[in-house]
Amino acid sequence: MDYFRPIAMTDAARPAGALPLAGGWCWFDRAEHLTRAGSRGLVAAADLPAEACARLTAPRAPLAGLTLKTPRLMGILNVTPDSFSDGGRFFAAEVARVHAAEMAADGADILDIGGESTRPGAADVVEADEIARTAPVIAALVAGGIAAPVSIDTRKAAVARAALDAGAAMVNDVAALTYDRALGALVAERDVPVCLMHARGTPATMQDDPRYDDVLLDVYDWLDERIAAAEALGIARGRIVVDPGIGFGKTAAHNLALLRGLSLFHSLGVPVLLGASRKRFIGTYGGGTAVARADLRGPGTVAVTLAGVAQGVQIHRVHDIVETRQALRLWQAVTFGAEP
Repeated sequence: MDYFRPIAMTDAARPAGALPLAGGWCWFDRAEHLTRAGSRGLVAAADLPAEACARLTAPRAPLAGLTLKTPRLMGILNVTPDSFSDGGRFFAAEVARVHAAEMAADGADILDIGGESTRPGAADVVEADEIARTAPVIAALVAGGIAAPVSIDTRKAAVARAALDAGAAMVNDVAALTYDRALGALVAERDVPVCLMHARGTPATMQDDPRYDDVLLDVYDWLDERIAAAEALGIARGRIVVDPGIGFGKTAAHNLALLRGLSLFHSLGVPVLLGASRKRFIGTYGGGTAVARADLRGPGTVAVTLAGVAQGVQIHRVHDIVETRQALRLWQAVTFGAEP
């Protein structure tokens, strides 16, 4: 099988024949031709197969009413007692509601609310508890006129149904519709966007010696299969987002390989979501006290986020909205000459 990784560019000096990447802010005039046997070098954009070119260049459909012509920030709200970075801080419903409203005011384009930790080693949460943690918060936010659309971060159909009934506009499934087969049917029935994330194993087992033949191509192929499975359930391709699953069944080296090759995922023809915020590998490579403390990985998260933006990644799931929004605005000002 042939894979084409566009060499994403943002420079104002754009050559004739350069093509827009996913209808966004990046362009490309070359792509790396990858195979399972290794790289076959660069190919001019004009020489790409027609289907590959169409997938790489087509503008992505709006997500929950948001256009994807500019990078979008998804604010993380863990209504849990045990999430790896902020477990317990927002467990109380009113505290969670206030924090969500603050993130929206600070520039979060989407709010992703979850009631089950999926950190390495985490145990499953029963549906009733997960619903009790998430649905009331979502209902309160929607009733209060929250400006940002809400996403429910869950693997379970019953939890997603309660969240959608409460006003959520999107489903974010770390199991890509493999944990609860009823979730795909629900997404199709409600005609809402869904994010399909790659993970190896379950949260309880995913970091038990993860191995790949080629992590970039293996994750790509798996997501391609999950898109096809979602379409077979009646979910329109224009409603699908993919996430390579940084930190979910990957070593630090696997994470870096995925980040270096992120632009390949545009070849799937759907928006790409990057969820690297405060992950362990940031402390591993960043060093210092951040090795052991997730709350000190903000600067590294910003660096990884901007690396993703430079490759055209449309959605960035982060904890620190103020810091990331500021960094993004400065990157845009430097890159495109935007006015303050």
